[in-house]
Amino acid sequence: MEQLDLQKRLIIALALSFLVFVGSSYFLGGTQAPTPQQDSNISKKQAVSSTNPAPQAVSNSASLAPQTTNTPKSAPVQSTEKVLVTVKSQNYIFTLDELGRISQATLLAKKYVDGDGNNISLFDITQVKPLEIRFSDAKLNEEAFKVAYTPSVAVLEVGDKPALLVLTQTLSDITITKEITFYADGHYDLHIKTTKPTPYFLTTGHRPVADTSNYILAKGALIKGADGIITTIEDGDALGDENFKSAIFASAFDRYYTSFLYSFEKGLDVTVAKDQGDDPLIFVQGSENLLVHGYIGAKDHETLNAINPVLQDVIEYGWFTFLSKPFFAVMAWIYSFVGNWAWAIILFTLLVKLILFPLSYKGMMSMSKLKDLAPKMKEIKEKYGKDPQKMNVKMMEMYKKHGANPMGGCLPLLLQIPVFFALYRVLLNADEMQGADGILWITDLSQMDPYFILPLLMGASMYLQQKITPSNITDPLQEKIFKFFPVIMTVFFITFPSGLVLYWLTNNVLSIAQQYYINIAYEKHKVAVAAVAKEKKKDT
Repeated sequence: MEQLDLQKRLIIALALSFLVFVGSSYFLGGTQAPTPQQDSNISKKQAVSSTNPAPQAVSNSASLAPQTTNTPKSAPVQSTEKVLVTVKSQNYIFTLDELGRISQATLLAKKYVDGDGNNISLFDITQVKPLEIRFSDAKLNEEAFKVAYTPSVAVLEVGDKPALLVLTQTLSDITITKEITFYADGHYDLHIKTTKPTPYFLTTGHRPVADTSNYILAKGALIKGADGIITTIEDGDALGDENFKSAIFASAFDRYYTSFLYSFEKGLDVTVAKDQGDDPLIFVQGSENLLVHGYIGAKDHETLNAINPVLQDVIEYGWFTFLSKPFFAVMAWIYSFVGNWAWAIILFTLLVKLILFPLSYKGMMSMSKLKDLAPKMKEIKEKYGKDPQKMNVKMMEMYKKHGANPMGGCLPLLLQIPVFFALYRVLLNADEMQGADGILWITDLSQMDPYFILPLLMGASMYLQQKITPSNITDPLQEKIFKFFPVIMTVFFITFPSGLVLYWLTNNVLSIAQQYYINIAYEKHKVAVAAVAKEKKKDT
């Protein structure tokens, strides 16, 4: 009886943990807890020290900091928002301003639209912009923010072949040339040349701000170091002195979008500054002849993989990245056959259920046996209650005799914890869910069900699952919580992405089918045991 109560308490504990885990990412402000990560790509927040000096706090409207020899200066006050160059491809429109910065990026794919049906733009134009250069010399820096670049063309069309844009800035005693080769998928090659050596820094710009959902997911800076360790510095957590030598890439990101620089040849010497809100700003140390690569756009697995598979590490899933990445890979493989993400989620859930079925079968059979043994367990307690050691011996003898495992019902539940949370992060973070057709009335798996049908079906399935699952809860409070759990979860899931609700509903339906099968199997088992006992009795 105690064991059955333990199993129900575990279910309730898992439910409450889920509510806290998910609720904190939806309703509460602040940032997520930092998560350690090795090359397996579990996110790790870590301040890495190096010899690179920390830059000053930076802001477009900040005053100049005192001159030092090797730190980027804050941007002087400047109001220019004039579009100098427009770069067009079938996937995006980038605009560059007079200071040679990418002032805005608009994604043109059908799924990248706002609530009004307009194509989304990634950046806040009042924030630091990608490809901005900050000089360490304060006077030179001030001049650089007053002199406009000269472009090779005003409009650049990017088709199947890459297109080159050349920007030139002529200052009093130095000339800066930016040669940018744009590709149709959103990545670019950047070659910066200066006519004489002078310390400067190049930035990815402030992170994209296109995600306006209520989910409080990791947003900020993500750097993959030369040692393969990935460091995440979230908004509000920047110290302003984090440095990374020879980093593979440095990404400014939100839930679905990113602006990053990368180099597989020499690596990037990265300095992370902070703005007035302690949000991280990424700076890459420049040189007289700097060659780097970059990308601006959605964190789409296929696109990043086509550029270089290593760049898929830009996609961050938090604590369960080590499971989320292979889970997504399997779902993507299923999608390649069925061509529909909703069916990919359903079939993946079925696959997980099949893999865990042997353990679930043993666990549920054990729970049924324990329920039948409850009267005998009570007798042993009453008889040996004053001698705990002997009572435990008798209990173990009874478990062994009847083939019952007191912990058997808990193991399948424990295994589902990382599986669910990993899938939760996949379905919440994967750009592929945006605009992905579901089934019937669901037209976007990243959005809530407009008619609340999936959440209601999910609640009904949870109620039915409770009715057919062996239960022997004796504590009134536990019984009340467990009874109203389907209602609580239904209300909670009303505004969740329909892809996540679809997973939970599918899991419930499969669990119901599994429980029916096990209930039938257990009844047959009881009949067989009774027949054997009857035969033995006849023989004696």
